[in-house]
Amino acid sequence: MRHTATQGMGALTRAGDMQLPAFFSYYESPVKLVEATDGGISAWRLSKDTGGWQSANKLIDKLLFSGDDNVESLTRDEFIQHTEHDRGYYLRGEGPVFALYETVRAITDAQARERRYPTPNEIALVRGIRRKTFVMFEEQLQSAGDPGADPTLAEG
Repeated sequence: MRHTATQGMGALTRAGDMQLPAFFSYYESPVKLVEATDGGISAWRLSKDTGGWQSANKLIDKLLFSGDDNVESLTRDEFIQHTEHDRGYYLRGEGPVFALYETVRAITDAQARERRYPTPNEIALVRGIRRKTFVMFEEQLQSAGDPGADPTLAEG
């Protein structure tokens, strides 16, 4: 099934009443809907094994029309935070991105160990680090040829 979209204002694309890109959580997994190269809609779901993007076009109708309790619409920032939470939780490696994931983990582990809520400064720090790691990870994916990678999503 081909999903079509028409050009909207600015960098946004409209598919009916929908603006693209659009962001979702599907069974606690980040999914993004973006304009396809043919003008249609493409869906990409985060791979918790690699941190890259898996084509998920079969989910488009479920995301848009099902009303499933396991589908949640996300803001751009919620999507970025959710994506980076999952990458930091499921992936291990070396390099600058993984060092930043370790920093976030140290902050959240301290909160759990001390049985306390995060301070406003900790919240801001974690959110800022995750915005940065999102761009860094997406740039690496893009360099490696991942067709779903888009570091510019953090700019919107």
